[in-house]
Amino acid sequence: MKDYKIFLRHILTEAEVLERNSVNLRYDDFINNEILCRAFIRSLEIIGEAVKNIPDNIKEKYSDVEWKKLAGMRDKLIHHYFGIDYEMIWDAINRKIPQLKIQVERMIEKES
Repeated sequence: MKDYKIFLRHILTEAEVLERNSVNLRYDDFINNEILCRAFIRSLEIIGEAVKNIPDNIKEKYSDVEWKKLAGMRDKLIHHYFGIDYEMIWDAINRKIPQLKIQVERMIEKES
């Protein structure tokens, strides 16, 4: 198994991509841009997949991170593609991802 810190870095990288590409972006512009929607969904899938590779003891140590919700969102995106809730995606990108980015940055700093 890869060192879990690699997966933390994957989470951080995707959070940065989402944050950088959603600055000053309006919901209407997001929802009407198929390529952007697909790219954002892919970043969320990568985050969710990386979360599944974080060891349980690390998840317990950093229990303030919404690990289960992140993994669950990945599962919804992968297995229910035709029923994607774009408002949920938008909310995650604008409300959850900035918080996650800060949490993961702190984790990387503490675990280094």
